Amino acid sequence: MLTRALIDPIVRAALAEDAPWGDLTGQLLVPATATATARLVAREAGTLAGIDVFAAAFTLTDLSVQVTPLFADGDRFETGAVLAEVTGPARAVLQAERVGLNLLQRLCATATLTAALVAAVEGTGARITDTRKTTPGLRVLEKHAVRCGGGINHRFTLSDGVMAKDNHLAVLAQSGIGVEEALREARTRLSHMTRLEVEVDRLDQIAPVLAGGADVIMLDNFSLEDLRAGVAQIAGRAVVEASGTITLDTVREVALTGVDVISSGALTHSAGSLDLGLDMDVRA
Repeated sequence: MLTRALIDPIVRAALAEDAPWGDLTGQLLVPATATATARLVAREAGTLAGIDVFAAAFTLTDLSVQVTPLFADGDRFETGAVLAEVTGPARAVLQAERVGLNLLQRLCATATLTAALVAAVEGTGARITDTRKTTPGLRVLEKHAVRCGGGINHRFTLSDGVMAKDNHLAVLAQSGIGVEEALREARTRLSHMTRLEVEVDRLDQIAPVLAGGADVIMLDNFSLEDLRAGVAQIAGRAVVEASGTITLDTVREVALTGVDVISSGALTHSAGSLDLGLDMDVRA
């Protein structure tokens, strides 16, 4: 759950970056008594994520600013929809505007892309998940956006689970340690609450990984034919995750191979920003 305890430090840092000594333009040009009423308007359709983050940008700038959400996180909206209303001192509203929009636009883009992928695999049984390819400092927000779009979260941190990737396996090979041996040893020291995942990029790597007791096997950059072969070989003995260059054009075909989970770094590193604007009415 995305709480203010998680939101506020991130938003405070963004506000301090944007106006370390205050908003010079607002202080010089905007009367201190001026008030503003603004509408958060969608310039394109999408899925909402981060409305509380948007609101925090204004209330942390000035507690007297009021933000009234008209949609909730996870809601779908169309072009022209008014997502929220903002009222308060004009200086504060103008100062917080860009930080609030920057964060919200990015989170909505991630939620919207996630929702599109989730819709594309509907009925297949496959689930869409994110990765750790997040913006430094924004991971908790971006992973929340993935959930708003109907996706699920992969591990949040390196501390959450064991995931042996290609470079880990390369180090093992250089050290003369077999994968099955290494996984079995790791299992003896692993909590019963923690899963063990291994990434493979060839079909012949699956057998020793299964023998080592992996809970999840990631088939990385496999062709559709090899994905089907991998799913058949694993035969329900581990969760099967597909990854590598997942797009809206390819994701359903990948899901139809029988994999359980499809992970996409693009959800967070390439989603871009959804077009949202703050239409403002200022009164002296």
